[in-house]
Amino acid sequence: MKNSFKNLSKPELVAKREELNKKFMELRFQLVVGHVENPLQKRNMRRQIARLNTLIRQHDLVQKA
Repeated sequence: MKNSFKNLSKPELVAKREELNKKFMELRFQLVVGHVENPLQKRNMRRQIARLNTLIRQHDLVQKA
């Protein structure tokens, strides 16, 4: 999962980040209500979003240089 984002282009990374942000918000609501089977899923999703943010930032820095 860690390396699955490295071969995506910047627009694909941004789209994937938006998708994961929506899923993360839904997961947070489910955690409050108490309908989540795996609470560690929140941590994993948050880390995936951070990886995407890092890769998007790297694309931005490469374009500026």
